[in-house]
Amino acid sequence: METTVSYARLVRPAIDRVYVGTRWAARARMEAFYAERGCTLGAENSFFSGVLARPMPAEALTDGLIYTSGSMDEELARGVVVRDDEGAWHLTDLGRELTLFAQRATGEAAEELWAMLPGVLPGLGIVPRLTELVGRVLAHAQATGGPVFRAMSPPYEPEDASPALLLVTRLGSLRHHRADAHRAAWRAAGLTADEIRALPDGPHRAAIEADTDRRDEPAYAILTEAERWELLAGLAALPN
Repeated sequence: METTVSYARLVRPAIDRVYVGTRWAARARMEAFYAERGCTLGAENSFFSGVLARPMPAEALTDGLIYTSGSMDEELARGVVVRDDEGAWHLTDLGRELTLFAQRATGEAAEELWAMLPGVLPGLGIVPRLTELVGRVLAHAQATGGPVFRAMSPPYEPEDASPALLLVTRLGSLRHHRADAHRAAWRAAGLTADEIRALPDGPHRAAIEADTDRRDEPAYAILTEAERWELLAGLAALPN
């Protein structure tokens, strides 16, 4: 029988495939909406499930952008976000309009993709059940998530949200539990962001990935073994 630790590693590619697939499917419509308002996709778009619910603390944004330049100059210049005296990032009215559209477009793209699977639509078939399972994982993970996960969860969920929108939004937040775990693991190993990106496969990286699994594992402890496999199989069944 697989342990919960190994399950955390198994389920991550399924989460990423579903979430990233819907985001790419929505990208053209998001870019068009942004362009009409003189903007391009920025950090607010990547972190929509969190920033729609609350300001993003400086520490969380720094970690969330650690593998990039980390610059927010363009978002500031275009009036998408503002920064308060404590360093937290807030959406402006324009930023909220853009980010709400990004969430809605992602949910619509998910519905279109998943309509290809017999039995998913109408009624979205397995999607409400997957949404429930991911919601339970998110709630349980509040005790173990790092700074970005805490900024991203609980996610913003509109009252009229479809099951598809809820699922992709919750997956978007859940991904940050493992991302925080990975950053904590390579920092504990004494590495920088540049060093972990350049680290080749081998015993050192394997040890960091194993530590990541251990740190990510508690999120899924709320699910029974049968529910863990149900979640993995359900995600694997969704087209992207």
